[in-house]
Order: sequence, then C-alpha cells, then structure tokens
Amino acid sequence: MIRIGILGNIGSGKSYVAKNFGYPVFNADLEVSKLYKKNKKIFYRLKKKLPKYIFSFPIKKAEIISAVLSNKKNLKKIISIVHKEVTKNFNIFLKKNKHKKIVILDIPLLLENKMSHKNDILVFIDSKKHDIEKRLLNRPNFNRKLYNKLKKIQFSSAYKKKKSNFIIKNNFEHKTIKRDIKHILSIIS
Repeated sequence: MIRIGILGNIGSGKSYVAKNFGYPVFNADLEVSKLYKKNKKIFYRLKKKLPKYIFSFPIKKAEIISAVLSNKKNLKKIISIVHKEVTKNFNIFLKKNKHKKIVILDIPLLLENKMSHKNDILVFIDSKKHDIEKRLLNRPNFNRKLYNKLKKIQFSSAYKKKKSNFIIKNNFEHKTIKRDIKHILSIIS
C-alpha cells in the first residue's frame, strides 16, 4: 500500500486535494469532529481535565475553542486526550484499507505528531497567503486567535516543503488540481 500524506497550511485546501485523488482518505479533522459528537469516553476525559469549559455531550466546538483560547496548556490537554483516539481510528482505517493500492492521509499534524513513515509520499499543498486568508474569512465561525494558536503548533511551511516529495500549487481550480494529481500518480504507480 502506498501512503500519500497531504501537508500544507490551515486553509490551503488539503482536504479538497485529498478527496480528488480518488482513493480512501483518512481525514483527521473529520475524525475529531465525530469523536466530539459520538464518543462519551472523550467527553468524560475532557470534562475531567477541563471542567470550567466542557459542559455537555455532544461536545460543542465553542467549548473547545473557549478552552484553547483561555490557556495555552489546555490545547495540549485536549490533544493528549483526542490524539490517542484519532490514532486508534487511523490504525483501523489502515487495516480496513490494507489491500488498497493507495491511501490518502489528510492529517493536519502528520509530521508534528510523528504519524508519517519514512516511505510515505508527502505532497505539500502550496497556496498563496492571500487566497488562504480569503478562504478562512469565508468560513463560518472563523476565529483569528484560534487560528494563530493552531499555527504555532505546526511546523513551518518551509520545513514541510523540504520534507515533501511533491508540491501542488493550489490555485483553487479543479482542472489544475486534477492535472497535478494525475502527474503525481503517474510517477508513483
């Protein structure tokens, strides 16, 4: 199985590009969202660690955001609890898709959380800062303070680019993305 890890900044279009490969995608953000909605064990652990912020199940995104913004240690607490479950789900995904030729890893902290392997093919999604800014401002409930905190825990773009096997310049045009993906797949398979 070929594992393709998608790297890039927040709002660069990683999930969009990942979906366009046409292979099974592990989307870590989606997994976290599901955990907040469906996993009572996560709720009880977060409530125990962050009783001033987590009140009800399913966990509301606003409660998580409030916890993260009020104290930088809270983000670490949340990650330590949620990361274990995401990793379990990731391993289930890999087992379920072990006979697939290719799987796509849409995991925002793939390198930071040491979830990549040395044989993974890494693709950096390079978007203009102006385009990212415009997309983020169009997101409902975009929070600049939260964005800045999350950016601080990520490796730099320069580092991610250096680690990548391929770079896709995302101009947010479907035709260009499909062409670049086709090019990458022709080289690796």
